[in-house]
Amino acid sequence: MKILYLQTFPNWGSGSGTYARFLASEVGRHFKVAMVAPDERHIPNVELYPLKTSQKIAFTGHPEWPECKLYTSITNKEMISQYEEMLNSVSAAVEDFAPNIIHVHHAFPLSWTARVVKSLYQIPYIISIHGSELPTLQKDKRYHALTGDALRRARRIVPNSFWTKEWLFKVFGDEFRREVRVIPGGVDIKKFNPNLDTEDIDQQYHLKDKKVVMFAGKLTVYKGVKYLIQAARKIPAEVVILGEGPERVHLEQRVHDYGLKNVHFIGHLGTSNTLNKFYKRAQVFVAPSVWDEPLGLVILEAMACRTPVVVTRKGGIPLAVKDGVNGYFVRPRNSSEIAEKVNKLLSDDAKREKMAENARRIVEQKFSWETIAHRFILMYMKYAYFPKTKNNHVPKHKQLRIG
Repeated sequence: MKILYLQTFPNWGSGSGTYARFLASEVGRHFKVAMVAPDERHIPNVELYPLKTSQKIAFTGHPEWPECKLYTSITNKEMISQYEEMLNSVSAAVEDFAPNIIHVHHAFPLSWTARVVKSLYQIPYIISIHGSELPTLQKDKRYHALTGDALRRARRIVPNSFWTKEWLFKVFGDEFRREVRVIPGGVDIKKFNPNLDTEDIDQQYHLKDKKVVMFAGKLTVYKGVKYLIQAARKIPAEVVILGEGPERVHLEQRVHDYGLKNVHFIGHLGTSNTLNKFYKRAQVFVAPSVWDEPLGLVILEAMACRTPVVVTRKGGIPLAVKDGVNGYFVRPRNSSEIAEKVNKLLSDDAKREKMAENARRIVEQKFSWETIAHRFILMYMKYAYFPKTKNNHVPKHKQLRIG
C-alpha cells in the first residue's frame, strides 16, 4: 500500500507540520509513503515531492514564513493562482508515486486538489482537520463551497479533538457526522523524553540552580502569552518564552513596561534539540490560550518530558490534561490564577514529581505516534484503492497540469 500526504505548510514550526511529519514517518516504517509539501528537509521513511507556489499564504501566520499573507486577505485572483500551482504539484506527485490513498492535512486548500484527483483517478482521500483553518473558514465565506464539496467526497474526516469536531459542525453543519472519526496528534516519546542532559542550556541561558517556567508556540494574540507575562510579576522563577510571531514586539514592550527581569524571549528554535531540553529543564509548562486550541502538541511534548502543565480549559486541551493529575486548569485571561497554580507546583516538590510521572504515563499510553499511526493505518487499509493493472500502478491519464 502506498500513501500520499498533502501538506500546505512547512513540516517544522507548527502543530500541523509536526503532526504531518511524525505521522508520515511512523507509517513509513510499514508502508511506502510520500508527501507533497513546501519543505525539502529530510523526513525518515518519507519520499518528498515539492509543493511549488509563488506566494506563501497561511491561516494565522507561520514562524518560518514571517512575511506570509493570510488567506483572509488575499484576492480571488491570488487564490486561483495558488490553487492552480498546488494542483500542478499534486498531479505530478500522483503520476509519479501512484498512491492507493491520499491523506490531506487541513480542510483546505489542498483538499480541493484531492477532490479533482479522486474524480479522475478514483484515488480516495481522507482529510485531517487541525482546527487552525476553522477561524478562516468562519470568517471568509469564499472558501466554503469548494471546501464543503471536498469534505463531502472524503472517505473519512479526522479532527484532532472532539472540540475540533464540534467546531467543524458549527462551520459546515453536521452532514459529515457519519464520516468523522477523532484521532489526536501524537508525540515522539523517544525524542521528547525525561533523560535529556540540560547542563548546556543552564550555562548558555544562565539558568543554573534556578527554577524555570516556560511557554512554547507562535506568539499570536490567541496564545494568551500576555497573561503569563502579567503573572510573571508574582512568579519567583525564570519565565522563558520560546517562539516567534506578530505579538513579540508588543510582548517585549509589556515586559519592559513592567520592569521584569525574569522574563526571557528565546525566539524560534526550529529543528534544534534545544526545545526538547527546555521542556525537560522547566519545572512547569504554561499554555494560557484564549482561543479554542484544537489540542496543543507543545503540551504533549512537555508532558512527554515529565513536565506538569498549567493550561486553560479551551478546545481539545482537556483530551490530554486532567486537572490535579498531570497539571492544573486556569480560566482564560486570568493572570492571577496562572501565578497561583504555577507557584503551587513550584513550592511542592512531591506534588510536582507525582504530576510529572502522570504526565509521562498519559502520553505513553494515549499519544505515542506508534499508537496514533496504527489507527490511521487501519483506516488506510479499509479505504485504499488498488486498480486492476499489472503492477498496481495508477492508470495513465493526461497529467493534470494547468496552463
